[in-house]
Amino acid sequence: MNTETVGSTFERNFALLIDGDNVSPKYISGIIEEMTTKYGNLSLRRIYGDFTRNDKNSWKTVLLDNSLTPIQQYSNTVGKNSSDSALIIDAMDILYTGNVDGFCIVSSDSDFTRLATRLRESRMYVIVMGENKTPRSIRMACDKFVTLENLIDQDDSDTSGKKKKDSRKKSEALTRAAVNTAIGNIIADNDSNGRQTYLGELGSKLVAIYPDFDTRNYGYSSLSRMIEETPEFKLHKNSSSYYVSSREMASKEDVFSFAEKAIRDAGAKGLDIGDLSNRLHLEYPAFSPKSYGYSQFQKFVSSIPGTRMLAEANNKRVFMEDGSV
Repeated sequence: MNTETVGSTFERNFALLIDGDNVSPKYISGIIEEMTTKYGNLSLRRIYGDFTRNDKNSWKTVLLDNSLTPIQQYSNTVGKNSSDSALIIDAMDILYTGNVDGFCIVSSDSDFTRLATRLRESRMYVIVMGENKTPRSIRMACDKFVTLENLIDQDDSDTSGKKKKDSRKKSEALTRAAVNTAIGNIIADNDSNGRQTYLGELGSKLVAIYPDFDTRNYGYSSLSRMIEETPEFKLHKNSSSYYVSSREMASKEDVFSFAEKAIRDAGAKGLDIGDLSNRLHLEYPAFSPKSYGYSQFQKFVSSIPGTRMLAEANNKRVFMEDGSV
């Protein structure tokens, strides 16, 4: 199952609204292809900006080739983006007509965060496309976030289907460690209920937790390939379906022993539980407190024999009860 696909292709009608003052023309063909092959019909295609400016000359051919309707917004004030207001007003007008099932907002501007939230409140499926720099606020406000840089790097794949590693800075992107933790938690939840974690379900849940989850961010063309090359997890085939499991976990005793040593090594000052969590994940990449029967990491730490926990300001530190080093 392709985790980026929503329902059956062409079942939904989308309004594509592009912030032309915030997006480069080089992404347009990729945007159109991504939407029409994975999400549905683009019943409305509008782009907002001041197309009288010299730096917008490159848009002319792009508009014609992709059937984009330009909405001219003159820049009356230096430093102010008049396109934002026009896009938001149009989005609400389109919402009230009831002629679409969802919206695709193309911008890296966090000013559209409230718009994305409002559209979702009206049960619209909201896709946001932006560059790597797009703030997490709007990434988490939509149903699905797509990184624009991923749409123009399709030629960087090798014959194995794995994309070449991208050296660009992804300061706002979801970390691989966070993804692995989420996968481990999903598998642990299903295991506790006697259920297997099928690949399609895993992909859907990851996007529900993190709308900006996309295997392309980590150099993979598919979730199955990403799982296959992640040491902490194993991909199985059951008849015509695929399911995922965690590889053999470290024993609870071994994990406790490692944690206890880390706390002792910290000495009398104790160890911040956030630091302890990071060390455990480095030592045991598939570590999840749920795998050992604990709903929260704090509960897990509290159960380590001979430890005590103290709250300090906005964090908590853990010490050995005997004060030994």
